[in-house]
Amino acid sequence: MSLASWFRWNEPPNRISQRNPTEMVVETLMMELSWQIKQAEKQQRERENEYRKIKTGVDYGWLVSYPKQSYDISPGERLQLEDMCTKIHPSYCGHVILRFRQVVAEYEPEAQEVSRLFRSVLQEAAEKIKEEEEAKKLARQWNTRNRTSLSLTTFKSRSRISPFISDIKTISEDVERGTQPNRRVWSMPEFRSTK
Repeated sequence: MSLASWFRWNEPPNRISQRNPTEMVVETLMMELSWQIKQAEKQQRERENEYRKIKTGVDYGWLVSYPKQSYDISPGERLQLEDMCTKIHPSYCGHVILRFRQVVAEYEPEAQEVSRLFRSVLQEAAEKIKEEEEAKKLARQWNTRNRTSLSLTTFKSRSRISPFISDIKTISEDVERGTQPNRRVWSMPEFRSTK
């Protein structure tokens, strides 16, 4: 048994590309969630320090030791969020992350509220994906129907509209000649039957 096999150095280099895209989306989105929770905790501590500084007038921040344990979502909630992440198509992963960051920056939530915001962003994205899939499905159905019956090219009529024919009389011609116009409305195109 060689040392290289012990450390698994002989694994194929394309191990990452063999992973399921859905798993990668779930992992990426959940990493973003945990990072945003940590950022919210950090901002919350900074706000508390600023409040203490304003309240006491002295900065004791260097004396404060923060607990190593940070906020974490419950296992049940984590499973629900991971399940929601599986519904996100890989092409929407970046959009979901950007929207989540935008919402977090807008609301500046506490650590406990971050997962709720994440859930709302995932629901919003899932609804959008569903709407787009339904629109694509309707477009496919529309394109597969026999459109020749609805087409104007199959509509054959003996009468044709000829708005630019040369012998159409206009009111301005009658005014120039000084004649009385006929009872016909001159703005209408002339209909002729073709043989």
